[in-house]
Amino acid sequence: MSQLRATKPGLLVCTAVCIFIFIYLRNLTPEEAEEEPTHPAVVECGFYPDELCSALFEGKEAAPQIAKFCRNPHGSEILAHLHRPGNCSRISHELHFITRPLSADEGSFSLAYIITIHKELAMFVQLLRAVYVPQNVYCIHVDVKAPKKYKTAVQSLVNCFENIFISSKREKMAYTGFRRLQADINCMRDLIHSKFQWNYVINLSGQDFPIKTNKEIIHYIRSKWKDKNITPGVIQPPSIKSKTSQSHLEFSPEGDIYVSPNAGFKVEPPHNLTIYFGSAYYVLTRKFVEFVLTDIRAKDMLQWSQDIHGPERHYWVTLNRLKDAPGSTPDAGWEGNIRAVKWRNKEGTVHEGCKGHYVQDTCVYGPGDLPWIIQSPSLFANQFDSTEPLVVSCLERWHRLRVLGQAEGPVEAHWHFQRESHFNTELNR
Repeated sequence: MSQLRATKPGLLVCTAVCIFIFIYLRNLTPEEAEEEPTHPAVVECGFYPDELCSALFEGKEAAPQIAKFCRNPHGSEILAHLHRPGNCSRISHELHFITRPLSADEGSFSLAYIITIHKELAMFVQLLRAVYVPQNVYCIHVDVKAPKKYKTAVQSLVNCFENIFISSKREKMAYTGFRRLQADINCMRDLIHSKFQWNYVINLSGQDFPIKTNKEIIHYIRSKWKDKNITPGVIQPPSIKSKTSQSHLEFSPEGDIYVSPNAGFKVEPPHNLTIYFGSAYYVLTRKFVEFVLTDIRAKDMLQWSQDIHGPERHYWVTLNRLKDAPGSTPDAGWEGNIRAVKWRNKEGTVHEGCKGHYVQDTCVYGPGDLPWIIQSPSLFANQFDSTEPLVVSCLERWHRLRVLGQAEGPVEAHWHFQRESHFNTELNR
């Protein structure tokens, strides 16, 4: 059991320490919880991280406070594996990549992933190994402005997998706007010309993480969206005035952009297209991707999109509303559970607040958000960053247990993460 030991004079006597043993993983009354010392010198985090993660997922009242102290930097272990000389077999084993299909259904239905990254190397590895299976294919877009050591480490990892490759054409600052849109197009072109066959493509950023397994994602697509594209979005209602700045966007009940950041267009859309606004994230059929790369309307719209704000939030949804586009959904709206996001303006309705911190009105998840995340029907959650490393560590252990629990054949030992171990941390002695 986890426990806290206070060594500074004047904090709390032995009785308080005994109480704190139970605070970690038990629900206590508010009065008992208030006895927590605020400046401990030593924290014994118990069997870390599994014991603490379990308490967080169960919503134990004191667990998020304990998590502030127990932050073993797993990221450094991942980076050590990447930088240590060795062959690809060692890297695959030590980083716990799954090396064969886990079910017949998964083996016969391949997904393609586009992952755009520019920072947080350890988090990228955690994301990649969470979505990786050998029957899928992965295009990684590394930002031109990413540090050289970062690019070298990503390339070294990618070289170990036949079905993972770096985009042949890279963009600069491709995390938003037209360059983000162009980065996806670049990867799509590479994926179409690759030797791998795939059924759907999904785009991710380095701050995403899956909350459904590969098997569950395939089931969701096949059961609810068979041969259809998922691009949540709607026509901007005429009664709502457009905003001129991205800092004043309106949001849909699902949390995606509802109103264009454009007050008006300099040039009318090509081919008299009706412009929709929605999510930058999608799940697209292979035939639709081929359409995007070859249809004159798609090409002209891409060119037109260079001069407007947030083109990645209208390009996919607009083309997917064309009745003759492969897999199109002309009458769709915001449906399609792609991303779980906590928006600031949805506090008290969609969620009960961000337990981490907000960045531009989007919650960067903290440990206290974990119960909400795993209860979401969405395929992925956003956003995460290295300021809250325990969140991704807990989530990936929970996710891997689900993945292996759904396996229809034998499970390799190296697919499991390291067993829980006792962990102490020194704080401000």
